[in-house]
Amino acid sequence: MKRSKLLLLGVLVLVVALFFILDLKQYLTLDLFNELYQENPDGTRLIYFLVYISVTALSLPGAALMTIVGGAVFGLWMGTLLVSFASTIGATLAFLISRTLLRDWVQKRFGNYLTSINTGIEREGAFYLFTLRLIPAIPFFAINLVMGLTPMRALRFFWVSQLGMLAGTLVFVNAGVQLGQVKELSVQGVMTPGLIASFVLLAVFPWCARFALARVRQTTLYRKYDRPRHFDTNLVVIGAGSAGLVSSLIAAAVKARVFLVEKHQMGGDCLNTGCVPSKALIRSARIKHYSANAQHYGLNIPSVEVDFAAVMERVQRVIKQIEPHDSIERFTDLGVDCVAGSAHIKSPYEVEVNGKVVTTRNIVIATGARPFVPPIPGLDSVGFLTSDTVWEMREQPGRMLVIGGGPIGCELAQAFSRLGSEVTQLDMAPRLMPREDEDVSQVVAERFASEGIRILVDHKPVEFLNEAGSKVLVAECQGQDVRIEFDQLLMAVGRKANTSGFGLEDLDIPTTPQGTLEVNDYLQTRYPNIYACGDVAGPYQFTHTASYQAWYATVNALFGRFKKFKVDYSVIPWATFTDPEVARVGLNEQEALEKGIDVEVTRYDISDLDRAIADEEAHGFIKVLTVPGRDRILGVTIVGYHAAELITEYVMAMKHNLGLNKILGTIHIYPTLSESNKFVAGVWKRAHAPQRLLGWVEKYHRRQRGE
Repeated sequence: MKRSKLLLLGVLVLVVALFFILDLKQYLTLDLFNELYQENPDGTRLIYFLVYISVTALSLPGAALMTIVGGAVFGLWMGTLLVSFASTIGATLAFLISRTLLRDWVQKRFGNYLTSINTGIEREGAFYLFTLRLIPAIPFFAINLVMGLTPMRALRFFWVSQLGMLAGTLVFVNAGVQLGQVKELSVQGVMTPGLIASFVLLAVFPWCARFALARVRQTTLYRKYDRPRHFDTNLVVIGAGSAGLVSSLIAAAVKARVFLVEKHQMGGDCLNTGCVPSKALIRSARIKHYSANAQHYGLNIPSVEVDFAAVMERVQRVIKQIEPHDSIERFTDLGVDCVAGSAHIKSPYEVEVNGKVVTTRNIVIATGARPFVPPIPGLDSVGFLTSDTVWEMREQPGRMLVIGGGPIGCELAQAFSRLGSEVTQLDMAPRLMPREDEDVSQVVAERFASEGIRILVDHKPVEFLNEAGSKVLVAECQGQDVRIEFDQLLMAVGRKANTSGFGLEDLDIPTTPQGTLEVNDYLQTRYPNIYACGDVAGPYQFTHTASYQAWYATVNALFGRFKKFKVDYSVIPWATFTDPEVARVGLNEQEALEKGIDVEVTRYDISDLDRAIADEEAHGFIKVLTVPGRDRILGVTIVGYHAAELITEYVMAMKHNLGLNKILGTIHIYPTLSESNKFVAGVWKRAHAPQRLLGWVEKYHRRQRGE
């Protein structure tokens, strides 16, 4: 930091310190300014004006009090004039101080945290600041300082602040005027109609300002679109995956007319290319694994031959069995107008489907996501599969290369390995499943290695080659080139939200840095009547969260004028269906460390559980994070047999604020895997046993024995 900045910082710190040390706030009183005003009106106005600027510029407490004092001493119009300009000048000085001292440093180190603010300013400009100024719940001094860290120009900040704070200034000054007219501190003196009205206005102003702002924003946003007098339907849902199906079902259940549009297959990714087929494949692979290890159960089973084509046909058979649950026929019977075709959003009120325009009061976007394929040189020349296309295979690959160490990559790598393919799994991250704790990743990696999967982490794909009929990946690891030969390639590096191709670009609906649609807490996009849920909205791309979000999106769309509900992500569980399974809800250790949250960790090794031993599944652990010294659960990770089932007890406990003591006091059937939940609670309880009380009890028992 330059010497001039250090000098300025030193002066500011000294002034602020003197303000608190000398308790200068005691002089910002109505009596003092009244006395000065009687002696010298013009001088008092100048002193008040300069003091108000100083308090605001230095972000000192007392600005709201001084506003009321201004009304009481100078009256409504003069008080408003003085406060309006003094507050704006002071705010601009605070803005400039923040920019001079902190902007470059903060943007460099905390730019990610300011992204939403910078984006808001870039997209909405002055209106964004005007919005903040009209919401008294946001401290004005905080707005001044934060805005100084953004690219906004000082002149724009000045005039927008002047206009944005004017309404609030009038309300507060008026309250001061009414207080100044109180002649005696009695019930009769205070309970005057004017004073009561001013305080009521103070109370309702935030809601009035918010309502007015919403109306202005909505009018501005929709002004170029003609709102139909009559609508064909209450709701158009685009996409018939988990989110779209649940949304349509809820709308039909409450007797709304709903159009469900799907251009591919009903059921979306989960049914056709995701959850259902992958779990069917995993089941076949696990049966093969059990047969290969039958001796552990005292059984001698001849070698089991894998009919790969039959395995993949079984996957399709499972899909066909579940397909009726998501069929057009079923949803039509439930009251949903199902339309097969492509949708294009022409306006916030119009959706074109197969050349026909449907008018609607609300739209729910549930278009899901697709596999992300990185642009690696030579990729197209060697050909590749994704989690969408892998189910078309009927010939088992001899050597399969799986790129991606996340849940999809891990599940499919282990399944193909168990079915007999020679699998190499590669990822750029330093370990598999990088979102999980390191000890979790280690358990899974060790199991994979023991089953013959070649794990290459910290490897960056550089180029794909075709050499003399062989497919080769050149990867970089610690500055060295590594060559990996393979027969079949599976790309499993994540999924990308489907946000293009159906009209969102024309409506200028923004997306997040992660590529999902930008939605608020009510799952509304930029347009209040256009909602999004499921993978296209994020932040979690799971079938169960898609269904969960669908309720909020649909209820808010249909009944939001009466009551809107904020979506709650505080208790979101998920699982990776490897063997061992990995299930989690809430925080894990690495997230707690990143967020600076102090936690207490309690661990129970499932290898000690009777049922796990009997089932030859005595591996894995349960790790519970709690508030230090308390049994309140902040997060749970389970690694082991049926972890995805065991986690449910903790999901329920966290959702309903039940601690480990409640789990410990609940009877669990013996012998079951769920007993492990009770045992980890017992580990926590023993760690918090009241040692002093136990010492007294020990002495009591000694006396009872006559010792």
